[in-house]
Amino acid sequence: MTAMLAILLMAGPQEGGANPIGLLLPWILVFGIFYFIWFRPQQRERAKHDELLRNLKKGDEIVTAGGIVGEVIHIKEAMKDGQPVKAMDDRITIKTGEARIVIERGRIARVVAPKTEPAAT
Repeated sequence: MTAMLAILLMAGPQEGGANPIGLLLPWILVFGIFYFIWFRPQQRERAKHDELLRNLKKGDEIVTAGGIVGEVIHIKEAMKDGQPVKAMDDRITIKTGEARIVIERGRIARVVAPKTEPAAT
């Protein structure tokens, strides 16, 4: 695409021809529309999902990407410089029925029911 742009700009306007910038303007507008309608909302949803996964705690009910529904019973976070770090490859142990399964944090599709803290009175 950049080669095509360079060729159009070097050629300049022809006799009775259109301005190369005028030819590119519709393409720029289409890209801008796609960015604000498609890519931008997708980035926001991704950031919101990542934040939800980072705030995961014991007792939360989750659904994995494979469709397994379970309750978080243990979270093993990665260590960096002696401090726990919440990463997408952390090991999460869930209880589903009578089985316990270990999955990665990044493989959780959604949190069905986050555990709510009891109100302090």
